[in-house]
Amino acid sequence: MRKAFVRLKGLGFIFWHARHAFYHVLLGLVWAWFLREQWAEFNPKWIWTAVIGSLIPDIDHFFYFFGYGKQDDYTQQIAKMLRGREWRAVTVFIEAGHKQNTSLSSHNLWIMGLFLLSSLFASLIEWQAGVILFGAILIHYLFDMADDIVTLGHINSNWKRWGKPKLRR
Repeated sequence: MRKAFVRLKGLGFIFWHARHAFYHVLLGLVWAWFLREQWAEFNPKWIWTAVIGSLIPDIDHFFYFFGYGKQDDYTQQIAKMLRGREWRAVTVFIEAGHKQNTSLSSHNLWIMGLFLLSSLFASLIEWQAGVILFGAILIHYLFDMADDIVTLGHINSNWKRWGKPKLRR
């Protein structure tokens, strides 16, 4: 029984330090609720569309970790901690250091513009799920930019970049 409690306590620690993702989901759901009020109709699929749209931008973190950024120092440190099963340490390291990762390919103003245009186009053709999906993705990026300002005091240089990211070594 005690071992199960310790595992649960560790999972709670990880969830607490990963709350940034929950903020994204909450904002996506608020976006879906706002649109539901504007459209005066409800579709349960919109909830899942908002949740998925809120989390899609973070897939780039996995592409970076397992693909184009696996040689980066930041990624190497995370991999070392994961191999050593240092779950708490890696959780705190990612929470503290993810704002310094300026090499994510999709976290830039050009991609944000693409999703803004996609959301506007979906609105024009009255594709409600598209408006929710693309809008939730855009809100994710906007929240990340606002979080940069609060955390770093300025917008991360990644947002202004175009092209192949430079890896830190």
